[in-house]
Amino acid sequence: MATTNHELLYYIPAGQYGKEGVLALLEQHPEIKFVSLVGIDLAGNDTDEKIPMSAFFDDYESFFEGRAVQTDGSSVVLTNIATLNNARVDMWGDPSVNWFVDYNYENIDPATGLPTGTLRIPAFLMHNYRYVDSRSILKRSCDYVKTELLNLIKEHGLPGMPHVKSDDVVDIIFTSATELEFWVKTPARTVTKKELSVSQKLQEQYWQRTHGTVRTALEQAVERLDKYGMVAEMGHKEVGGVKAKLDEFGHEAVVLEQLEIDWKFCNNPLQTADNELQARIIVREVFRENGLDVTFNAKPIIGVAGSGEHTHFGVMAKLKSGKLVNLFSPEDMRKEACSSLGIGAIMGLLKHYEAINPFISSTTDALNRLKPGFEAPVCIVTSFGTDPSEPNRNRTILCGLIRDIDNPMATRFELRSPNPYTNTYTALSLIFVSAFDGMKYAITCGKTQAQLLAEISKEVGESADYLDTNRAYRTEKDVFDDFTQEERNQMFGVAPATVWENVKGYYNNPELVETLSQG
Repeated sequence: MATTNHELLYYIPAGQYGKEGVLALLEQHPEIKFVSLVGIDLAGNDTDEKIPMSAFFDDYESFFEGRAVQTDGSSVVLTNIATLNNARVDMWGDPSVNWFVDYNYENIDPATGLPTGTLRIPAFLMHNYRYVDSRSILKRSCDYVKTELLNLIKEHGLPGMPHVKSDDVVDIIFTSATELEFWVKTPARTVTKKELSVSQKLQEQYWQRTHGTVRTALEQAVERLDKYGMVAEMGHKEVGGVKAKLDEFGHEAVVLEQLEIDWKFCNNPLQTADNELQARIIVREVFRENGLDVTFNAKPIIGVAGSGEHTHFGVMAKLKSGKLVNLFSPEDMRKEACSSLGIGAIMGLLKHYEAINPFISSTTDALNRLKPGFEAPVCIVTSFGTDPSEPNRNRTILCGLIRDIDNPMATRFELRSPNPYTNTYTALSLIFVSAFDGMKYAITCGKTQAQLLAEISKEVGESADYLDTNRAYRTEKDVFDDFTQEERNQMFGVAPATVWENVKGYYNNPELVETLSQG
């Protein structure tokens, strides 16, 4: 059912209502006065409109046939696609995901006494009869990977997974999750960088108890995420920040703290990215209601910990029985850390990462966060742990294996380089396409799990069938402390310091770009 709370409708779940059901539900909520089609351009910007609800009732179908809303190339970032002399862009609503209701708590509907709501329907952008937006890129990529992977499994089976009959596999499910790290502050108040640096070095804020307004806003944000069906898992303090300062009346005068909120994963990557966008809106609004500013910048203060948005991804197979099997989990979780397909997936991501990175860290702000010493990755490298029977996490690497011996369904990889302003739609698209390329190698190369593990664990200069001879790809050491800058560069490649250097990773690797463009 759609979730209601205190007379408000917060979201309409995908697939639970047809046209008549949706309209009947909205008739019960006259406080929802507007509709907005939310398209995501190639820069990750979301569109927003205020279309009277009467138009939605009068011509429901037009919102899903590209006739209700049009925009032009000056309103969205579609460089070299929507031009000044060919600018029409049509917006097509997406019925396959949840629709959220965005409330304006400062505009109370006099008839109901409730805040005015806008129904936000995620949408695709069409130009010249082609979908050209970030959401459609993610959808096409996942559709392509699903089709190709099912064909490979049908033809070659599942190497290293004798507990799964390949003939029983009927579908591929992509699991993914993000999180939000962010800084909150009192408007027009400052804290010296020295205070922040000292606090961080002394670890004064690490998972400390929240107080006052920050606590109130954090609790309200977690509760509101739940109302929107995101199943919040945790809110807590992060690395950065200082203790709040009080004025002579005992009121908080200066607040500057770093926080994190996590919520449940999704089996639909489009929903994952839509949820993250809605979570940013919720967090910003809740903290603003409590008199606090929020920034999602990757590195708002140079020299102090920045904000990341670790992105988790996995691949499941659905069997004829309806059972889901994690393709990254081995048959024996205590003898092997990862399956052959899981090793292939991380090999594919690392091999293509120089061409992917411009889409993950596309700004100077994003690159400023990726510095040694702040738990932000600086090298293209992974970690599996030293002993499969004892899972651990290396927080200095780019993308690590996350696992629980007692729960094979939890096995996944965590990419640590994204930040809150990374375009999650294109990021997930590139993650799954590159992972598939490595999985294809793992399925067709004829190597055992041990041989694949040996290849990804190779030394610099050691030849390999899939990976670059002149690179190393795995370490269980502390990348920041156990290697010098020169050693890191030699083993894992030179990390880009500027946006231009990062973009060159795309232009200088056309063979990688060709692979990433599939689908």
